[in-house]
Amino acid sequence: MVISGSEAIAAAIALAGGLIGTGIAQSGVGSSGMGVIAEKPDMLGKVLLFFVLPETLWIIGFVVALMILLNIL
Repeated sequence: MVISGSEAIAAAIALAGGLIGTGIAQSGVGSSGMGVIAEKPDMLGKVLLFFVLPETLWIIGFVVALMILLNIL
């Protein structure tokens, strides 16, 4: 199996998009979540859930990159 240059670039863009999206989402959620925890420490579980939820973006980007590299997509 030979990977062409355009496939490698497409996979890199898919993965980078997922990682950048995760960083942008977590920056807003993280700063807001710290404010909520400072006011109401009992909300830690909900804040943690909302902080972890954007992690699925990089997982999706990774799966799409693998699909591109393995010629599934």
